Amino acid sequence: MSESYLAIVNPAAGGGRAGRRVGSALERLRSAGIAVDVAETAREGHATQLTRDAYARGCRKFISVGGDGTTFEIVNGLFPEATSSDAPTLAFLPLGTGNSFLRDFTNDASSQAVEALIEGRSRTCDVFRLQHKTGVYYFLNLFNVGFAADVAMIRHRRFRRFGELGYIFALFVTLARLNRRPFPLSVNGAAEIDRRRSLFLTFNNSKFTGGKMMIAPNADTSDGLIEYVRWGPIGRLGLIGNLPGLFTGKHIHHPMAERAGVRRVDFFLDDAVDVALDGEVARLHVEAIEVLPHALRVVI
Repeated sequence: MSESYLAIVNPAAGGGRAGRRVGSALERLRSAGIAVDVAETAREGHATQLTRDAYARGCRKFISVGGDGTTFEIVNGLFPEATSSDAPTLAFLPLGTGNSFLRDFTNDASSQAVEALIEGRSRTCDVFRLQHKTGVYYFLNLFNVGFAADVAMIRHRRFRRFGELGYIFALFVTLARLNRRPFPLSVNGAAEIDRRRSLFLTFNNSKFTGGKMMIAPNADTSDGLIEYVRWGPIGRLGLIGNLPGLFTGKHIHHPMAERAGVRRVDFFLDDAVDVALDGEVARLHVEAIEVLPHALRVVI
């Protein structure tokens, strides 16, 4: 089994910043005595294939060089082959546009990520498994439907080039449209199905999304739970008045807000819906989310 890290580099991440800056970051790691091999991605989904092939060769230590989307692809290359009894290790060189997952641990992700690698700091981390009609995804950060997913989809389609600022633009476009609808589901195997209208539902492993929105302030990446946050069908004026709370976590104290730590969520949707998960957007007919406790070690 290889003891070297495999750095999977998305050179296009962060508008090309990852490709320009990765050399100096890797040199610093090698100067500190850390063995690092490198593989560059050439297309969407390539990081998943590179990871899967390396894992089959015996590699168990990876570095995600890019943003949340690069990490998402790597995680989907590790699972379902990886197991908690032989948990792989994932480190980060956050050189992309968004790195929401790392904000749970630091406000200076680039510097701390390198220091954590050099010092060998790591901890266990849960992984979430999302089942949909045509397949499975695995993720580290969060999955959401409703308002937050609408924001992410509009940002992806219209404002992607603006980076984190694009989330603000998308937020106000989504606010103007304000679509509140039911997403039927049950939690922890309960017979009762929740069919209430909602502004958004979000299922979280970590606290942040969109770079700075603290959507799930009570989330813990290693507690073996899905942090489920629901906001009911709040009106436009009420939402505008509470927008700052999305960035501080105070929104969960609103009378229309609910949160719970759960182990499984089953969905009863009639059709596919727009979703956002770990920096990616898609349209999926979602069936279930479950947690894989302590399935990964993260270097942070």
